[in-house]
Amino acid sequence: MARSPVLRVAEREIQVFRKLWRGALGFALVQPVLYLAAMGLGLGGIIDENRGEVEGLPYLAFVAPGLLAASAMMVGGSEGLWPLQGRLKWMGSYKAMVATPITPAAAFRGWLVWIGVRTTIAAGAFLLVAAVAGGVRSVWGVLAVPAAVLCAAAFAAPIGSFSATQENDLAYPLIMRLGVIPLFLFSGTFFPVEQLPDWAEPLVWLSPLWHGVELARAATTGRVGGEWLELVAHVVVLAAVVAAGTAVGSRTFTRRLAP
Repeated sequence: MARSPVLRVAEREIQVFRKLWRGALGFALVQPVLYLAAMGLGLGGIIDENRGEVEGLPYLAFVAPGLLAASAMMVGGSEGLWPLQGRLKWMGSYKAMVATPITPAAAFRGWLVWIGVRTTIAAGAFLLVAAVAGGVRSVWGVLAVPAAVLCAAAFAAPIGSFSATQENDLAYPLIMRLGVIPLFLFSGTFFPVEQLPDWAEPLVWLSPLWHGVELARAATTGRVGGEWLELVAHVVVLAAVVAAGTAVGSRTFTRRLAP
């Protein structure tokens, strides 16, 4: 049975990744695991000894889902910058695709599907390591993987849409330094957002990463049933960002690649 153009694009990315996965492994898995060891076990030991718990949790159990969501954000955000521009302009991969029956919109959506596959692999491996280290306290923790995938797509879709409008990478360092890194630090990954000044808390609600962190933390701590309305709200917000980013990205890809 013939596969859809979207799945054919995702399949192409998977075939390329099979050749390059060793280089990507360090960014997608080793780096988050190092953060988990340093922040969860190292710093977490000091915090637990002096403060006890954070939101009723050992610090390792608190920070592990935050790092999971943050690593997903890094995958989705970074893939939407230089790698995507490379396929669009420097290597011409997508120009070659649209010379076939694959449309620009299908190329963008297939790329998003690939981001989901890659995040599933990395998040699953990270969750396994976190569980062995004691950072996952519930069997509901497996739901942290789809939460991470949704978080990654919520960054990949809008950033990829923007990349398709660019002819060079001059804006990319600013996106990382002024956008992605501050979100990484202040979206509830390392400490409860209630520690921020009152005026800053509403700003955090705008961060897709905060919604992803809350979903992943609810899953790994087993707080899925008691906060279901809030969890649905987090899912709706992330899904809305993905839907909007996909719609805009399909149009910007079409403008960029259509003959």
